[in-house]
Amino acid sequence: MTAHIVLTVILGFTFLAANRNLATGAPSFSIDYNRNCFLKDGRPFQYVSGSIHYSRIPRYYWKDRLLKMYMAGLNAIQIYVPWNFHESVEGVYNFAGDRDLEHFLDVANQTGLLVILRPGPYICAEWEMGGLPAWLLRKPNIILRSADKDYLQAVSMWLSVLLPKMKPWLYSNGGNVISVQVENEYGSYYACDYNYMRHLLTLFRLFLGENTVFFTTDGNTDREMMCGTLEGLYATIDFGTDTNILTAFKRQRRFEPRGPLVNSEFYTGWLDHWGDQHAQVDTQKVSKMLREMLSMGASVNMYMFEGGTNFGYWNGADHDNRFRSVVTSYDYNGPLTEAGDPTEKLLAIRDVIRKFRDIPVGPMPPASTKFAYGFVTLTKVGNISSLLSILSPQGPIKSQHPLTFEETKQYYGYMLYRTKLPRDLPESTPLISPLNGVHDRAYVSVAGVFQGLLERDTTLVMNVTGRERDTMDVLVENMGRVNFGSKINDFKGLLNNLILGRDVLTDWEIYPLNIDEVIAGGWPPAGQHRPHTGPKTESLVGPVFYSGTLQPNGLSWDTFLKLNEWTKGQVWINGVNLGRYWPARGPQQTLYVPGPLLSPSQPNNITVLELERAPAHTQVLFMDHPLLNSTVMKEYARKNDVH
Repeated sequence: MTAHIVLTVILGFTFLAANRNLATGAPSFSIDYNRNCFLKDGRPFQYVSGSIHYSRIPRYYWKDRLLKMYMAGLNAIQIYVPWNFHESVEGVYNFAGDRDLEHFLDVANQTGLLVILRPGPYICAEWEMGGLPAWLLRKPNIILRSADKDYLQAVSMWLSVLLPKMKPWLYSNGGNVISVQVENEYGSYYACDYNYMRHLLTLFRLFLGENTVFFTTDGNTDREMMCGTLEGLYATIDFGTDTNILTAFKRQRRFEPRGPLVNSEFYTGWLDHWGDQHAQVDTQKVSKMLREMLSMGASVNMYMFEGGTNFGYWNGADHDNRFRSVVTSYDYNGPLTEAGDPTEKLLAIRDVIRKFRDIPVGPMPPASTKFAYGFVTLTKVGNISSLLSILSPQGPIKSQHPLTFEETKQYYGYMLYRTKLPRDLPESTPLISPLNGVHDRAYVSVAGVFQGLLERDTTLVMNVTGRERDTMDVLVENMGRVNFGSKINDFKGLLNNLILGRDVLTDWEIYPLNIDEVIAGGWPPAGQHRPHTGPKTESLVGPVFYSGTLQPNGLSWDTFLKLNEWTKGQVWINGVNLGRYWPARGPQQTLYVPGPLLSPSQPNNITVLELERAPAHTQVLFMDHPLLNSTVMKEYARKNDVH
């Protein structure tokens, strides 16, 4: 059955259901354009909301985080739905476990929180590719976020799965979803394609009903508001503490002359990139501006209220002047920390809110218990090049020229490219990425010896030596796709040929690495590898796996993993990918380890993929507090000749 027929059948049933008349006294949520406010059950309503991303928080902690938000005085939350989180593989949908969106909505409902739903299909959110699935790039000329035929077909199929699941959760149907955003900050995108937005609005109306409150959110400029808004969608604006409130709301009024004032993203903090200082936004400024907006009758959503963590490979990236990857922590300097702990900022916000509405009686739930489990010594398992039969059991793809991640359907993580040196290279010979085609980092070894790296936008040349027919391995890391702006068509891997001296390298064997599935399946088995005892440090250089065991002590409390003197890589605990570490570049120095990942009674397996250089001590440390602001980029650059 074609996508068109499927959509026609589903939309027909949805349209009939959406147009039934609600009985007298049924719940309702609407906009009163005469009184410039929202109406909830016929009465003026002002929401005080906070953003929380279920995809960045373990399911075990959903109730804890939502209860703290409720006790802070919020009457609503705002959530994104990352398309790629639920459809990582085309046509395969996952709404189980940590992806159980409906369970999250139910927990919020039980907690007493209304929901502002932002289902995209594009969400930004500093999330991998802005929530768009990387398999869209299998069509190399696709124009994302536009009326491109291939893109619209994929979007329509996705929304035909997602939105029917959301319909029972609409407030008018007895649920807690009061409004739904269509797309996200579309005015910031170059395409400015009104036909695309009209197509989305048609889909949203047919699936969710004509009476649902649909809205847009855009930045505080005329251009963004002009390209992001559309008749039939209520236009809201977003801005932070560096903005004049009256000027911003005056701009909203130009595009939406009547109705409630709404700041859909009031920034309580900001994101971090590797190499930045940890972002901080002053608590007094947040409190003062929140008080002023609420006193004007505006509805406000605080972004973020609880940030969470970019587990696995879900972090996004920016590309303005150069590629910059977002760190693993999404703490965001929010009112609740990455680990869900209340802060002084939260208490200050609660004091503001209580001046405008009754807040729940009772104490704020406390921070979760943390524990410093101490040091664990890891042992070397082996370098990636020696483990290909385990990590890529299907064997290599052979190609005359390099293939991208997308061409091999290896969308995230790592891929290894192997070829032979075409001639003897007794002297250092430049290996060049002539068109900046390494996306995003490449770790180069010759005859099993690590020789250096290439990095997108910053390191396009390195030197190698070797003998004719020596094996050269190029391990390429996807550091997260661009999530904002015009460069979200962010292909990964080797996008172009590499040139070695005067030779264009050809005849590649390409190994998609299935690291996560292998580790989740129990590899490496504990105790079947030897400790590193040799004096030579070169065996600790390059892409190498290490593993160790955190022995049980009857506890499974939150903790933070510090990799002191390690350089850059990835960590798994009990088969779960915690995310990337890069203490050499900072600012983040620790990885959040949720307590539920740890077993109180069984050995806890730790697996580390160190990409550049491990310390001689090969120890990691479990601490009872995070370190998120210790940038040492200058020292890293000096030692590694990074410019």
